Amino acid sequence: MLDAEIVGYVIQHLREQKRLSQEVLSSFAGIGRTHLSAIERGQRKPTLETFFRISEALDMKASDLMAQVEAEMESREKNKRS
Repeated sequence: MLDAEIVGYVIQHLREQKRLSQEVLSSFAGIGRTHLSAIERGQRKPTLETFFRISEALDMKASDLMAQVEAEMESREKNKRS
């Protein structure tokens, strides 16, 4: 199961790497800025449709975005065990 906090962290990290504001990314994705903000803070899980929209707005495949989320989850799990 995906952790909303990790999904949000990865989306925020990628957005910042691309030097996009929440306003710009949410506009590209066709969602509200407050909705994106809630996703990035882990307060809301994106629907599959929203996840696809955000990945397209970040100019990447949804599968690549999911791979980054999974890698972050594994990294955090590894750190918990250490």
